Amino acid sequence: MMMRNRAGLVKGIAIGVGVCAAGYLIYKQNEEAVNAFLNNHGFNIESDKGTDYYSMSLEKLMETKEVIEDIIAEKDLTGITMVSTEEV
Repeated sequence: MMMRNRAGLVKGIAIGVGVCAAGYLIYKQNEEAVNAFLNNHGFNIESDKGTDYYSMSLEKLMETKEVIEDIIAEKDLTGITMVSTEEV
């Protein structure tokens, strides 16, 4: 009896993983259309296909700046070494 339940559980997990993978692939193939649909229905889905900072509003730029500063502070506290790409 226990082996039968375990086999059903494994089968359910495998089906779930397969459905999730198929859904993800379908979403990625139609990402722009799905994001546009969701944006039109009140969900704020941002595309990460290269950010154009010049077209962003000042408010959005300030939010982005704060997020970046928070990430830098977190990494500084955890001891992650910052590497500069600037020429000296």
